[in-house]
Amino acid sequence: MSKNYRIILSGGGTGGHIYPAIAIANEMKQRYPDAKFLFVGAKDRMEMEKVPQAGYDIEGLWISGIQRELTLKNLMFPFKLINSLFNARKIVKRFKPDVVIGTGGFASGPILQAAAGKRIPALIQEQNSFPGITNKLLGKKVQKICVAYDGLDRFFPAGKIIKTGNPVRQSLLNIASKREEAKAFFNLVPDKKTLLVIGGSLGAKRINELLKKELDYLQVRNVQIIWQCGKLYYETYKIYSHTKHVQVHAYLNDMDLAYAAADIIISRAGASSVSELCIVGKPVIFIPSPNVAEDHQTKNAMAIVEKNAAVLIKESDLEVDFENKFSLLVESKEKQEQLGKNIKKLALVNATKDIADEVEKLLQK
Repeated sequence: MSKNYRIILSGGGTGGHIYPAIAIANEMKQRYPDAKFLFVGAKDRMEMEKVPQAGYDIEGLWISGIQRELTLKNLMFPFKLINSLFNARKIVKRFKPDVVIGTGGFASGPILQAAAGKRIPALIQEQNSFPGITNKLLGKKVQKICVAYDGLDRFFPAGKIIKTGNPVRQSLLNIASKREEAKAFFNLVPDKKTLLVIGGSLGAKRINELLKKELDYLQVRNVQIIWQCGKLYYETYKIYSHTKHVQVHAYLNDMDLAYAAADIIISRAGASSVSELCIVGKPVIFIPSPNVAEDHQTKNAMAIVEKNAAVLIKESDLEVDFENKFSLLVESKEKQEQLGKNIKKLALVNATKDIADEVEKLLQK
């Protein structure tokens, strides 16, 4: 029987917070076609564009994070916080949700706080191996916390934690069967190893600089490259496309085919990327961004590296370590197979369904 549940979801700032929220909403909509959904995001952030594209309504709060240095934005923060808490309470009062789901990002704090004040059941989906300040504080107030890594009882009440993994694109679940299609799609040379380089939708400046510098080195090792340099950097790096078996893309829409074509992957270590790469099951070199809150990406990558399931190179060590670590990997089929097998063991493929199950339990209480 379809129920007219009312569900608020909040997550934003980056794709890593937005896409899990959309994946959870899609799963709940499939189970409850008559349910009403409302997203709450931060004004002027990418969720205000991406959520309507996915077919959902969204309201924006005037909220942002605290900068690391003293800035005008920091002086505004208390006013933004008070304003967003006030407006979050108004949204909750008006929409009357049966459950509230937070997937991280600035706006999820005020809306989960407002839900707690009204005793509305709430769930956090924590993507990282090391939670941010907002989720640590809210962990005491919500009923359930869905996580992707072990050991989060250091930060959250153990009785509320359910290990589900992070929602990922369903198209990644059977990429092994797409390998031939992928090679044809990217027009690859059959006898060369394929390196896939991904630095997020906007791009990763340091990874792009590294690749430009190492193109000759990679060519000597008989490697062809699918290089997603990001929208911000495409104009700078597109000149390298189709030289020395390199193809440069601003953005890769067919990520399932890109993963299927790859033999080795270089990637940032955002939570969603790490979860996807576990499902993909290919050898990965993580180059974490050092510019994210609380160094999340290094911690995410270390959780994989400690299980002998990936290689980690810090940005500060690229000059010294890259050629050495890449050579050890590209020249050892055994090492490639070992990393691929070990990272695949960490995959949690039913994350979206398992999180939706936990949301259902809260609705039925």
